Parts: sequence; C-alpha cells; structure tokens
Amino acid sequence: MGEHNRRMILNLVLQNGGSHRGAWRHSSARLDEIHDIKYIHRLAQKAEAARIDSLFIADGLSIEAKAVQHGPIFGFEPLTLLSSIATVTERIGLIATVSTTFNEPYNVARQFASLDHISGGRAGWNIVTTGVERTAFNFGLEQLPPHKERYERAREFTEVVQKLWDSWEEDALVQDKEAGIYADAGKVHDIHHKGAYYSVRGALNIMRPPQGRPLLVQAGASDEGKALAARFAEVIFTVQPTLEDAQQFYRDIKSRTAAEGRSPESLHILPGLLVIVGATEEEALEKAGELRRLGPIERSVMSLSNLLGIDFSVYGLDDPFPKLPEPEHVNAYQSFHKMVKKIVDHKTLTIREFLDKYWVGSGQLRVAGTPQQIADVMEEWFLNGAADGFNVMPQLASGGAEAFLTGVVPELQRRGLFPTSYAGTTLRENLGLKPHARAQ
Repeated sequence: MGEHNRRMILNLVLQNGGSHRGAWRHSSARLDEIHDIKYIHRLAQKAEAARIDSLFIADGLSIEAKAVQHGPIFGFEPLTLLSSIATVTERIGLIATVSTTFNEPYNVARQFASLDHISGGRAGWNIVTTGVERTAFNFGLEQLPPHKERYERAREFTEVVQKLWDSWEEDALVQDKEAGIYADAGKVHDIHHKGAYYSVRGALNIMRPPQGRPLLVQAGASDEGKALAARFAEVIFTVQPTLEDAQQFYRDIKSRTAAEGRSPESLHILPGLLVIVGATEEEALEKAGELRRLGPIERSVMSLSNLLGIDFSVYGLDDPFPKLPEPEHVNAYQSFHKMVKKIVDHKTLTIREFLDKYWVGSGQLRVAGTPQQIADVMEEWFLNGAADGFNVMPQLASGGAEAFLTGVVPELQRRGLFPTSYAGTTLRENLGLKPHARAQ
C-alpha cells in the first residue's frame, strides 16, 4: 500500500450527539438514537464493515448542572460501552479514555485486561490526566492537583498498570485436570511496587491480556504530555488546526520518541479531523452553516472556562478577550491554553468573535466538503509529514459517521491510502504492531 507499505490509520470517535455542540438540534438529528445501545451497535458494525481501525470514546468525570440544557455532555461509561460493542463486532479496535488523576492502577489494569479478553485482543487505553477543577470536587478533593504532579502521577500510574499486565507470564495458565494444576504459581508474580504515589503488591487477578498489553494511547500536548507520549504511547491523538502546526508537532514527537530509545515508527500520530460530508460542496457548507447557527454560545463559554481554568462568565460576550497569563501559570489544560493564547495575542477579538471563529470543536482541523475534497486534505497531511492517520470526528449526530464511512473511506481506498481488509484479529496486528512481549 503506497510508499514503503505505509498506510493511513483511521480512528472513529463515537460521540453521542455528534462532535458539534449544536448537532443534536440539527434537522437531520434523530434524538431516539443518541442513547440507544442498538443504534451504537449498528454504527460500530458499519465502521467495522468499512474497515476502520478503531473506535474511540472520549470521557470526563464531571458535569455542570446548567450545561445539560445545551445538549448531550457525556454518554455511557467508556469501558462498559466498549465491552458491549465487543460482543457485536469481531475486528475493530476499542479505545477508552480513562483518567490517571481519579482512578487506581489496579482497577484500571484489571478493566483493560478484561476488555482485551472479552474482545479477543482489541482493547486500547487513552491515558489522560484531568485538568477540570470541578472534577476534583467529585473525588473528595478541595482542589485539582498541580499540572506537574498530575503528569508525575500519570507516569507512575502507567508503569504500575504495565507491571500488573506483565504479572502473569504468557504460559502461566496450564489447566491440567490430571495434575490438578490450574495455573503455574511460579509464573504468576507479585509486582511489589512502591513509588512516590502508589504502593501496589499485585499480581493481577486476571491472566495476561491477549495482546500482552492493550494499546497505549495518549492525548496531551503540553511538554509533560509529550514526554509521557514519547515514553509510553503507541498512538497519539492531537489537536492541530493547520498543516504547518501539525508538521511541527509531528517532528517534535518523533524526535522525542527517538530520544527515549524507541523507533519513531512505533508511535502513530493522529490529528483530530472534524468533518462534514456532502454530496456537493454547497450541501456540506449548508450543513456547516446550520450547525454554526445552532451551537449554544453559553455552552462554548463553559467549555472555554473549563479548558483554560478561567471563569469567562464574569465577562460580557462583546467584551474584549482578556489577556491570558503564561501557560505554565495555569493549572488546567496547558496545550489548549497555548493554542488560544497564540490566537488572541495577535488579534483584537471579542469573546463572541473568538468563539464564533475559532471554538468550533476546540481547535481541530475542520473540513466540510465532498468525499473527494475531504480525501484531498487527508492525503496532503498524510504524505507531507503531518499525520500517520486521523482521529475522525463527524460533526453531525445522525448520518455524519455513515457519510464518512460510505463516502470518504472508499475514496481513500481507491487512492491506495487505506486498506480494504483487516490484517489480523487484534488491534496490534491491524496496526502492524507486534504483541507486547513481557518485561523480564
């Protein structure tokens, strides 16, 4: 497939209600589908029929009660939902977001090992830290841990999870009726981890996952986030609005990965792609225009406040955008802060103007057009050192994903950029990665 057999990787974001905040109000939206597991199952099966590599569930651990007026916030808990999807699919990867800030390594290791077994080796963990202060109040804390500490904790958390997955050797399960040996006790090991944040004896109470280790995914873009990705991640989801930004990020991550002693090819970079597909360009732009008119500006203000750690509700929408402090002085999402600061420091904008122009989907690449036009943009990024594939985010709730699967995917396949069949049965095999060997 193409140069050196390199081919695009496609991950589909499953988001109840679509990736645009106003999508649930669009004339095409079918509200009965948003929380219907049977609809979600059908969509997963359509994605698998189109040969999509993986499905991805984003997540958060808190809501603002006043935000529920403006549309779906988060849907089902990711591991529960993906376990259900695993039973009605066979090949497609299943990636769940789970925060290291408000969980325990033992539980997370067990949950992902279980999903990997249930799915026959298709699980992936999107490792995130939580930067929304309100979430801390749901977990007995008075404030969010500092940014640096959240990443130090994430690093140790991930190390513990990997040790737990490795606590069973590959051939520990014997199941010998005659000898009365179910598992070889000499091949199941307590991990005896003691670190700055966690003390875990182990071993895991479920045998080694089919993939050795579920796929590790990461989505932070601060310096600490990029360091975490370079050390552990095999796929990185990123937000890059332009080809130049994406190329710069791509070079940075690949060189950091090499500096960690890993092959740069072992980490795949997938920028977010907010997409609206139309039979014609006019139709796609019309859909985009309708979505723009439906997007609740109050919900955007809440989102902006959460991601930047600054309360924007004290300002009027037509007030000038306030001057932002340096990213390192903010205890929220530093990469979003940096991206917003870059825009507002060079343009005089009101808050309304910023939200109208820049805040559709929080900074991802946005494309509205025909399947050919969308494939053109994806091909340009893929062939010019900006992406190894895409984290596809259909903006429309109903029909948005289907239009991408039936329109854009066949166009990419015609161009030889995307395969027409799965290479294996596990997520690692399908991405061309080996089963993860156990650390000795």
